Amino acid sequence: MDLTLALGVIIFAIIAGLLGSLLGLGGGIIIIPALTLVFSYPIQVAIGASLIGVIATSTGAASHYVQEGLTNIRLGMVLEVATTVGSIIGALVAVYTNQQILAVAFGIFLLYGAYYMIRRPERLATPLPGEKKRGLFDLKGSFVDRKTEKEVTYEVEKLDRGMAASAGAGVMSGLLGVGGGLVKVPVMNMWMGVPMKAAAATSNFMMGVTALAGAVIYYGYGFMSPVLTAIVAVGVFSGAAIGSRTAHLATGTGLRKFFAVVMIAIALLMFLRGIGILPTG
Repeated sequence: MDLTLALGVIIFAIIAGLLGSLLGLGGGIIIIPALTLVFSYPIQVAIGASLIGVIATSTGAASHYVQEGLTNIRLGMVLEVATTVGSIIGALVAVYTNQQILAVAFGIFLLYGAYYMIRRPERLATPLPGEKKRGLFDLKGSFVDRKTEKEVTYEVEKLDRGMAASAGAGVMSGLLGVGGGLVKVPVMNMWMGVPMKAAAATSNFMMGVTALAGAVIYYGYGFMSPVLTAIVAVGVFSGAAIGSRTAHLATGTGLRKFFAVVMIAIALLMFLRGIGILPTG
């Protein structure tokens, strides 16, 4: 790899890490289009590098979010079980399948999710005084929003839906390398009542394990380029470290709107790839 190519990749990787850490996405939404459309890498190699980038995003951002108290660790550990299984399944399918139909279907889902996040106000499931927690897990959380200097306390709802959606997020992560946060963050926020900042932080906490499960499959099938993945990892880690330390400057509503715009952009890319206008590798 020549110096110019390496510099181009690392610039895109830094941007991917920055956006990925802010939104809980992992950065694959930037890395994969960049590697396939700008640098002409095969899609499977791009996905493999993206999954390593997701691990770097999680490493660079998750520890800071945990220190800030934004991450709901108990919720993340519960959802991660379903997500990891889904990631392994998705990666196994990806090495054998044509992804055009799935790309179109995923694009439709993203458009719906973006519309839902723009039209619906942020939900917050607040525990009532004296209310007893039902179910096997006590997943309620709280954090101090540094933007407003107020403490936010919330209850987690609809864990069964969250588990099912997390499994689907894992499949999408392993299959497309775009990061399960595209599914998990809206699900946690809109279905489960987790505030946007906590949802993004919890997604960052989970996605490293999810990506590792898929990356092992890609490595086993020879779709890992050591030099490329190393450059991507360094760039994404740097961007994620910056993003996690500036996240407090944004509001939950602002993150929701920005997230929706990103989802629409990804959906359009998926549509173009699905109908053959963009290369699939």
